[in-house]
Amino acid sequence: MTPADVVFLFLGAVTLGSAVLVVTTRQLVHAALWLVVTFGALAASYLLLTAEFVAWVQVLIYVGAVVVLLLFGIMLTRAPIGRSEGLDSANRPVAIAVAAATAALLVTVVVAGFREAYVELGDPPAGTSGQMGASIFRTWVLPFEVLSLLLLAALIGAIVLSRREIQPPGESSDERPTERPTGPGRG
Repeated sequence: MTPADVVFLFLGAVTLGSAVLVVTTRQLVHAALWLVVTFGALAASYLLLTAEFVAWVQVLIYVGAVVVLLLFGIMLTRAPIGRSEGLDSANRPVAIAVAAATAALLVTVVVAGFREAYVELGDPPAGTSGQMGASIFRTWVLPFEVLSLLLLAALIGAIVLSRREIQPPGESSDERPTERPTGPGRG
């Protein structure tokens, strides 16, 4: 076993462990932070597999955008940040069974799909980072821009939904407007 194999197994264990913590922790913010660890370990695995472009996309898109958007959503919608004890745990065995069945199905499909796949050592790489970047930013610019507008609209929607009704300074929602006394000359 080479040192690269040992590092890859370690990164796989970190990814698996942090992914389990994402779905088992009872604190929502901690789950988002464990998701950062999961995505970071995946990016390191991509670097180890010499897929630098995919690794940086993983860091920029998932860690830099998706997790930040998730944290903004948590903070702006006033979701409970501490422990959530009121969660229904009666469905936990069903959820575990569905998760195990889904994992078994995915492993079966991947193993069956790649059973005959192999790579010869003399083959040149399929594409460089420059070629992939040029393809994405020439061919796929419009979908990226549409996605950025969609994320912006979601963020604005979260802000609008989380804000209270804006009131003029000096008034609170508890106070009711009182009538001004009318004096002589005020009609």
